[in-house]
This record gives sequence, structure tokens and C-alpha cells, in this order.
Amino acid sequence: MTEEKTHKAGFVNIIGNPNVGKSTLMNTLLGEQLSIITPKAQTTRHRILGIANGTDYQIVFSDTPGVLEPGYKLQEHMMHFVMSALDDADIYLVLTEVDNDFNHPGILQRIEKSGVPVMLLVNKADLDRGEEVDRLCGKWQAAYPRWQVMPVSALMAYNIDKVLNGILDLLPVSPPFFPKDELTDKPTRFFVAETVREKVLMNYHQEIPYSVEVVVDTFKEEGELIRIRCVIHVARESQKGIIIGHKGAALKKVGTEARKSLEEFLQKKVFLELHVKVSKNWREDESQLRRFGYR
Repeated sequence: MTEEKTHKAGFVNIIGNPNVGKSTLMNTLLGEQLSIITPKAQTTRHRILGIANGTDYQIVFSDTPGVLEPGYKLQEHMMHFVMSALDDADIYLVLTEVDNDFNHPGILQRIEKSGVPVMLLVNKADLDRGEEVDRLCGKWQAAYPRWQVMPVSALMAYNIDKVLNGILDLLPVSPPFFPKDELTDKPTRFFVAETVREKVLMNYHQEIPYSVEVVVDTFKEEGELIRIRCVIHVARESQKGIIIGHKGAALKKVGTEARKSLEEFLQKKVFLELHVKVSKNWREDESQLRRFGYR
């Protein structure tokens, strides 16, 4: 048989609650840091594709926002990304855990009725809670006998080899969907903005991180130096002062941390300029959401 007839490829879409480890799982499966990771829920806002390539396969992983009941228009767009991942999956990875079990009957029914292969992964099996993990695995296996159910630790890579082997067994025969040298469908600017937003998530508390959107205004390569100007959009005037901090100290800290991460990611020296702008109630404004890439 020709390589074309034996090549496997498919979309492997990761579904789960907020803060259950979906981004960590995709990064671990890829061996690359694509999706940003923080301890805060709703860190992932977009659907991000990560592409794993082998000689005779291509796995297109899809990291999605956590499933939630939308409270404002931004979250409605986030759930749209989740629902799109339910439409084109060749394999579902449903991620759950002992303290954050996936309990969304409508979505579960839709997944089951699709007939698409499912791997149900109980995450954080490294936390010395073996009996609870085993009990949760048993519950899911009894409820959905056709699904493959197993404990994993996305952080410690426990059973990740078994997940990959299971995916390769289930992948349909298909030519690749993307060029074999591509790692993601997102442009570099997207990951620059996400890196800055990650530092905001890590350095501020309460509502501030959820009221922030980052846009790359300019990205200029000058030999071994990249000059980047980002605008941090906030929803209210009072948030602008908090982001900047006393004498600009808070914003400078975010900029320093982001620059270091970007230099590692881009493998070049980075000059990073950050500005803060009030875009009033942007999370409820459809025109602003479209401008920020939520379509």
C-alpha cells in the first residue's frame, strides 16, 4: 500500500470543565508549551490547535475553553468554541478529575450519540488519591461502556504514552490536514498576546485578569531583535490604575516576565512595550469582541 493509503490523521478534541488541566494535557501530549497555563479558571478563551506529526500520522489536538454557563457575551463566544469542537472531532478526550467531575448531561449525550470514539481521562492521578480515582474511573466505565477510561496525570505525564498509543489506534486513515512542519494554526502574534495575558493572570487577583484582553499592536523583526508593542485592554477606568501600579511598578513586572518568556519562545532578543487602554465593557460589546478575535 502507498503511504497515502496508510497515513492516519484526525482531530482529537479535548473537552472538560474550567481549570481541570486541558491545556496542560495538550502541552504534555505535544511536548510543547502552546496553551498558557495558570491556576485560574477560564485561562483558555479560544480554541487552540496543536499539531503532532509523525511519518505516518498527524494528530490535530484541540484545546478548548472550559464548559460553563455563560454570564456575559465573552463567555458565550468561549462556549461557541467548545461547541465547534463537538462538531468536528474524530476522537474526543473528555477530561475530568475527582474534585471537578464533568457533569454536563447535554454535552455528554451529544458526545455519546455521535458514535465518535471517546477516551475519558481522570486527571491528577498523581495526588495520592488512588481509591477515589479508581472509584471515579469505575463510575464512568459503568455509565459509558464503549468509552476507554483511564487515570492520567497531565502534569507528571502519567499514562500519557498510553493515551497517545490509544489515539494512534483510533485515528482514521487520512492524508494530513496541515503541512507536516506546522505546530499550530495560530499566528505568532496570538501567542505573544497570550504570553502577556498569562503574566497578567499570574500577577493580579479578583476580577482584574478576567477583564483584560491583550492585542499586539506592532511586531517588527530587526535582525536578532524583535520589537513588540502590546496594548492591554481593561473594562473600566479603575482597572487601568491597578494594572499600571504605583509608579508603573506592576506593569513593569508584567513586562519583564513576559519579555523573558517571549525571548525563550521566539529565540531572539525582545524589546517589549506595554500600554494600557480602557475599552469600556468590552466583554459585553460584540463589535469589540469581534475586533479581539471572538467570532
